[in-house]
Amino acid sequence: MNFDLTDDQKMLVETVQSFVKKDSPVERMRRLRSDPIAWEKTVWKQMGELGWLGVMFPESVGGLGMSFVEAGLIIEQLGTTLVPEPYLPSVVLAGTALSRAGSAEQQERWLAPMLAGDTSLALGFSEEQSRFDVTNVRTRAEKSGAKYTLRGAKRFVLNGHAADQIIVSARTSGDELDAKGVSLFVLDRAQPGLKIRPVDCMDSKKAALLELDGVEVEKDRLLGAEGEAGPLLDLIHDYGAAAACAEGSGVMQTVLMMTRNYLTERKQFGVAIGTFQALQHRAVDMFVETELAKSTAILAMLKVSDENPEERRRAISAAKTQLGVSGGFVVRQGTQLHGGIGVTDEHDVGLYFKRMQILSTLFGDDVFHTRRFASLSTFTKNIQAA
Repeated sequence: MNFDLTDDQKMLVETVQSFVKKDSPVERMRRLRSDPIAWEKTVWKQMGELGWLGVMFPESVGGLGMSFVEAGLIIEQLGTTLVPEPYLPSVVLAGTALSRAGSAEQQERWLAPMLAGDTSLALGFSEEQSRFDVTNVRTRAEKSGAKYTLRGAKRFVLNGHAADQIIVSARTSGDELDAKGVSLFVLDRAQPGLKIRPVDCMDSKKAALLELDGVEVEKDRLLGAEGEAGPLLDLIHDYGAAAACAEGSGVMQTVLMMTRNYLTERKQFGVAIGTFQALQHRAVDMFVETELAKSTAILAMLKVSDENPEERRRAISAAKTQLGVSGGFVVRQGTQLHGGIGVTDEHDVGLYFKRMQILSTLFGDDVFHTRRFASLSTFTKNIQAA
């Protein structure tokens, strides 16, 4: 398998690198922590004009007709300076839902404005009991004529506090744990009966808790066939995991370089502490773990669109497990090697540490993905068959 970037991909990476260094350094994220939405609509619009929001979507819906690999390359670079704009929830999650299940009219109505950077989206699928099971849904959608009435709650909806439209999962048939019977609906943020409560996350980003108290929607708000959203949500969950791995790779590379620079600049006993062999060994271990996570993230980016669901899940779970192990190791070592200043809010390494904790848990932690990977192995299947 060829992991070398094409000339177009290299140009894309260089463009994003230039943008994050000049227009969105870490200081910008620090400044926006106290902002009500914690990101800037002008920058989001700029991303739309550059075409970054549409790289993974077909030209028929206003995209560039590329693939998730290009989106992953963008996300990796955004992670290097903790760019706060909602690329993952709006493009990867909600955008995929609309492009895969939406009709041409629905895509023109809700997806096209997002790709242009005029609006942002969110996808609410997590509930207090669901953990990482996307079809564990208690929210109900009762049909009456040409309308649906939604009642339930969604938890920690990424960008739910600021999104113009929020796509939510709701059960139109079956029991709470049934794989079938889950549907997707598009809600406007001002929809009567929809209550949005913003919450601050560990990494200084914001999310929302949603309460759906008799939200009435027309049939044109239903995405795809009624009760058939389970497989799509499973795919979107893996897309989100692949995006988390890509961003985590960018976070780890930055922490590694930040730590390396500190070791060469900080002096004790008249010499740089980077000359101490024990610290050199720890830095080398950080490099190895960073490369391991980056390699598996690339594989996940390539395999996330694989037509074979088992191939996709194996690659995603391997990468997400590696992110949990390697990502945690790198940010912990980076924080420790910075000494006392590493645990202060004034130093940037702590911001990357917090973001890594979120990325390691989003869309399945290492325990969840280790178990899923094991369940997909030939050895496990042979034991079960016996």
